[in-house]
Amino acid sequence: MISKRRGREDPTPFAGLAPEVVLDAAASVGIEADGRLLALNSYENRVYQLGAPEQRYVLKFYRAARWSDAQIGEEHAFTHELAAAELPVAAPLAIEGRTLLAYQGFRFAIFPWMRGRAPELDQPQAREMLGRALARLHRIGAVKPFAYRPALTLERLGVAARAAVLASGLLPESLAERYGEASQRLLAQIAALMEEVGPVTQVRIHGDCHLGNLLWNEQGPVFVDLDDCMMGPRVQDLWMLLSGAPYEQQSQWEELLAGYRQFADFDFREVRLIEALRGLRMLHHAGWVAQRWSDPAFPRAFPWFGEVRNWESYVTDLYEQSITIDNQPLLQ
Repeated sequence: MISKRRGREDPTPFAGLAPEVVLDAAASVGIEADGRLLALNSYENRVYQLGAPEQRYVLKFYRAARWSDAQIGEEHAFTHELAAAELPVAAPLAIEGRTLLAYQGFRFAIFPWMRGRAPELDQPQAREMLGRALARLHRIGAVKPFAYRPALTLERLGVAARAAVLASGLLPESLAERYGEASQRLLAQIAALMEEVGPVTQVRIHGDCHLGNLLWNEQGPVFVDLDDCMMGPRVQDLWMLLSGAPYEQQSQWEELLAGYRQFADFDFREVRLIEALRGLRMLHHAGWVAQRWSDPAFPRAFPWFGEVRNWESYVTDLYEQSITIDNQPLLQ
């Protein structure tokens, strides 16, 4: 039986995950590799592409103490629901009835390798296709709630992230007061805006739907990672797919919604939450990196994070986001 692995987190949870351990983990469930092993980009977990005589696989090793077994089980079950509805998603393989596996203290799952390329959303009808896929995902997500996975809340993504930054020792002393003021102001604005908009429907969502978590094949988008799936408003899976100047984002938004509304209704009150959600993501990202700084992968990936100029720019961004929230919604 796999343990729940809760409690204090090990700052270097993957220190013992050598290539031979990855290969042995695959062999322990009957998958014999052909020698091809490629580490894929991942920060929270460790992910590898594994070659085998018949096909390729992706092995995902879960960070200890981040999610419980029950929470990972819900991620896997949701993914299988989506796959059963013929949505393009990478679903973990069941080995003797189990999708969450264990080897030498590591929890892992095995996924089929999915063919695809980086999304090019400026291609004709690409955003409309993506909108349709997300609407179908949300329709399934609305069937029932998660029992164990978290919800998108101000406290989890904002308040806790701010506390992590302040406690990290990475924030330059000269900027501590400005960061504290800017982050507290932003949190207050987000809270006020959420209260003003009022309760919106919460469904099971992807949770981290940016281009890095998508592939594109001949049929359209492929969702490859639901590690951050949660209960939240539908718009959280839409706004991160927008970029560029305001007029460009408006055009992109209209294309996404044109596809989305073919399969699902959309509560337009959620549009007013976009800049609040963007502010939460800004706060959460800094808190996430600060919390993970003891993991050697993070200083390598974000070498500038502790520099004064990075924090100066970041605090300025927080103030600017406050101004944006005070203005009219970007999108209509």
